[in-house]
Amino acid sequence: MESSKINDQEKNDSIVEGKVIPDNGRSGLMINDLQALGFTVYEAKIYLETLQAAGVPKTAYEIAKMSGVPRTNTYSALEVLTRKGAVLPVTENPTSYVAASAKVVFEKVASQTNKLCERLVARLESLAPKIENQYVWILRGEENIDIEIQKLLKSPKESIWIKASDIVLRKHAAALKKAAQKKGIKVVIILFGTDKAEFEYNNNCRVYIHENDGTRMGKADNLFTIVVDHNEMITVNADGEFIGARTQSPPVVTMALSLIRHDYYMAEIFQKFGDEITEEFGQYLMKLRLNAYTVDQVNSFYENTGLKPQEDSSTKSSGRGRSRNGRGQVRD
Repeated sequence: MESSKINDQEKNDSIVEGKVIPDNGRSGLMINDLQALGFTVYEAKIYLETLQAAGVPKTAYEIAKMSGVPRTNTYSALEVLTRKGAVLPVTENPTSYVAASAKVVFEKVASQTNKLCERLVARLESLAPKIENQYVWILRGEENIDIEIQKLLKSPKESIWIKASDIVLRKHAAALKKAAQKKGIKVVIILFGTDKAEFEYNNNCRVYIHENDGTRMGKADNLFTIVVDHNEMITVNADGEFIGARTQSPPVVTMALSLIRHDYYMAEIFQKFGDEITEEFGQYLMKLRLNAYTVDQVNSFYENTGLKPQEDSSTKSSGRGRSRNGRGQVRD
């Protein structure tokens, strides 16, 4: 019962021996921080008082008087603080104390805490079976999505693969450039746009104009897909509401990598065989796309390309019928 009363008094600790002990805001915050590191309220108050004594030894009686902690509790708190190395007894009869350097005390606390956490993690992980990260995290809102993309761009150790329009990519150009300049990072970009030089930050950045033309197709202009180190990705649809997904799920990441890889293949193929492909399948692969698109995608296709439903590949052969160089410029 007596112990319970002491604990209750220590938790509140605004009233000690019938008088109010005021705490200014600064010391109150420091006491909260010390409690988070395992100090009791009394231990925190006593450590702060001895620290502020600037190396002048103080007896338990003096410390109790300065801190407002009951004398009986002061003795027990000083014993604990001595074991922690937070205060040092420097004289006897009567014993007086000085505070140890805050830097020394809390470097020791940090080291002990770090070792404890490492040991605990190892033990906890041995209890549970290893589970592969198959979750897909849904992201909502432009600001939240941008934050996640910026975080992902800070993490690569080997590679960054991206498929995006130049307009969307410019929002993340600074972070992308910084990531691309890390040693050993290889960047592959499939670009909806015409100026690949804008994103060729160094020799390890390979930029491919989508289908060697850069025209946005279907709803693809609303998409941003990034895969880092072949094991984590974010994809975003910005059609009205910004909705994205972040995952390390191997099947989903592999699918995203496959899509980007095949766009790279197509860009190279169009570079070499643009005329023959257009002659066979129509401008912008119209014959293939219209057979596979939904109604919304068909409407978007006509809007993005400027073609009209009644037109066929022969009506604009002067445009897509010629191959283009890497900057989206027409080559005769």
